[in-house]
Amino acid sequence: MAPPSRTVGRVSTQALLYGLGSGSYLTINAVFFTKIIGLSAAAVGLGLTIAGISTFVAAVPLGRVSDRIGTKTVWALASLVEAACYLGYPLASGFASFLAIVIAIGLCKAAGGVGYGGYVLNLYPDEERVAGLAYNRSALNAGFTAGAGLGGLALAIGSDTAIRLLPVFIGVVMLVNAMVIRRLPELAKPEPAPSVEREPRRWVGALANRPFFALSVLSGVLSTNQVVLSVVVPLWLVEETNAPRVLLAGLLATNTLMVVSLQTLAARGTDTGSGAIRATYRSAACFVASCVIIAFTDGTIEWLTIVLVWLAHIVLTGAELFHAAASWGFTQRLSDPARRGEYMGIDQVGQTVGSVWAPAAYTFLAMNWQRAGWFIIAAVVVLAAVVTPTVARAAERSLRRMVAGNAPDDVPSGQHA
Repeated sequence: MAPPSRTVGRVSTQALLYGLGSGSYLTINAVFFTKIIGLSAAAVGLGLTIAGISTFVAAVPLGRVSDRIGTKTVWALASLVEAACYLGYPLASGFASFLAIVIAIGLCKAAGGVGYGGYVLNLYPDEERVAGLAYNRSALNAGFTAGAGLGGLALAIGSDTAIRLLPVFIGVVMLVNAMVIRRLPELAKPEPAPSVEREPRRWVGALANRPFFALSVLSGVLSTNQVVLSVVVPLWLVEETNAPRVLLAGLLATNTLMVVSLQTLAARGTDTGSGAIRATYRSAACFVASCVIIAFTDGTIEWLTIVLVWLAHIVLTGAELFHAAASWGFTQRLSDPARRGEYMGIDQVGQTVGSVWAPAAYTFLAMNWQRAGWFIIAAVVVLAAVVTPTVARAAERSLRRMVAGNAPDDVPSGQHA
């Protein structure tokens, strides 16, 4: 459980703080705007959709900005502006102010994501990069769990004052978070390869690496284990099985404990191209196994249903752990160190394209086609995993052409897959 290095420990302190604020925010956000501000559920849903679209469109431009002015600078500024948004929650009075706040928070999260990704990928040395990212994610989940508990406490108290004060607390946490980010080490600016200046389409930057975008889309498909965990399994448990609803709390706790304690272990060996591919296959295997187990829980006796659903959830969490590790392995090896922010923006867009359809599609398949629907979900995952190695190799070749003028020996350190 110890961090791989002191630097990783410092970044993980930030991750813990950010998780604390984000967990609290997600727990009380909808309640704040419906019960305190008085908006309808439809209005809240519309606002969050608009914010999501804004974030999607802005991801790549924000990545380019972070490469120009500094990934750590953009990351810290995003946390600072996000803190101001939370402190402004009590001033919201209608749909327009709600929309402005959620769009601003969405953009801050996107900017913070590309800034963080670009910063840590260049900060951590090759030998500890994936292990460091895994440790950061464990810290983030620990903070998120604590934040969700704090938000749940505010809701349990039931007073408007408690709910109004929580965004102020989150704002203070984000202010401290911004200060922690600013105190992290500065990055040495990477030296561009000589052939970059002769690249005829240099202005398109990372967008020219189409295989990398395709790899991000495939990663998004494989990340839909999160949709099954958070959306489809709860609906299936309530509507199609005889398991008690309280089991959902146990499933959530199991997932959280596994991510916090096992993410670093799951990431071992994924700092090579072959290791990332193996992790992809493991993630898909866990995903498929969980779908098969869940498919047979709609007609069993109660105790067996509980056992099978819990087992499927454990295996599905394994899919989450291995997918996260594989995505770090691919990203750190197949993105240009001089354009980390832009590559992180493209990765965000690709992940969204690969997963945005899943809640509606998976829910329809599972709830309407029952066992056959679960098998179709498994087949989608298998297809994405099988195609991934070919696309990863194409992304490596594309990166070499763009950065090193087809000279493999000139590829920046850590790029060989």
